[in-house]
Amino acid sequence: MAQTTATRAATSWQLDPTHSSVEFSVKHMMMTTVRGRFKEIQATLTGDRDHPEDAGVEATIAVASIDTGVADRDTHLRGPDFFDAERFPEITFRFTRIEGTPPTEEGGRFKLVGNLHIRDSTMEVVLDCDYLGRGTDPWGKTRAGFSFRTDIDRREWGLKWNQALETGGVLVANKVRVEGEVQFVRQGE
Repeated sequence: MAQTTATRAATSWQLDPTHSSVEFSVKHMMMTTVRGRFKEIQATLTGDRDHPEDAGVEATIAVASIDTGVADRDTHLRGPDFFDAERFPEITFRFTRIEGTPPTEEGGRFKLVGNLHIRDSTMEVVLDCDYLGRGTDPWGKTRAGFSFRTDIDRREWGLKWNQALETGGVLVANKVRVEGEVQFVRQGE
């Protein structure tokens, strides 16, 4: 007798933060791109390529872990002009659905749709994802890798601080590219 979704326990995968990254980039003075990353990320993936209907993703990022390589800029980004890390210490992403068929082959593409919560606002975002493959590490653990990217308008989450330039334009662009590569380890092995 076939096991149904209701009785089958979904496979759980935990993010391996030492082999994962979430980064962002934004134009500075309409000329150059400033890049940064978040050092503290936690995420759980549920489901399996054999049972994509059970899929789910929840991720939490510690805002205070932001790192652009410039201490003064990081302090400004953690402050009330931007993320306000003291009042809003976490950024969260919660999966709502997959668009397209989740790939079972390395290099397959799909869209992951979910709710991105920054500060006190939650908005739906679509992550363009690539399945990077699955394999067993030297310790017998199954790992799966994915990459993702999306563009967001930071103002939609209350990140509105800016400064007009004498030459026209603004100091910080509103469009932010968010991208990452993540590796998950299957639990219970």
